[in-house]
Amino acid sequence: MKSIFVGNLAFGTTEDELRTLFEPYGSIERVSIITDRDTGRSRGFGFVEMPNDEEAESAISAINGSSMGGRTLNVNEARPREERAPRAPRFGGNSSGGGGYQQRGGKGGGRQDDYRGHARQPREPRW
Repeated sequence: MKSIFVGNLAFGTTEDELRTLFEPYGSIERVSIITDRDTGRSRGFGFVEMPNDEEAESAISAINGSSMGGRTLNVNEARPREERAPRAPRFGGNSSGGGGYQQRGGKGGGRQDDYRGHARQPREPRW
């Protein structure tokens, strides 16, 4: 089983169109176009899985650099996704860099109208 990366797809390309492009070169196990999880719009790349390695190699060499939807396709063997480092906390807790979150005090830091624990409550905003 060989997974093939297909990049620089037109945003309107469908999985059926991609399948039709690869079918002359052999059997296809699965076709998927990657979409943005927030908008559902295509991200401009996808993957084609072919069970036969020789057929996959011939498809890669034939389709790489060809044009589809007015765009030159970038086709090659898919590499495994690299593990990403865990993201640092968004505010504070990270001593390795600047740009931390200043909770209170200092010039302009913190909320000046914080009346928690006091008898007088803050007024409504004037807008």
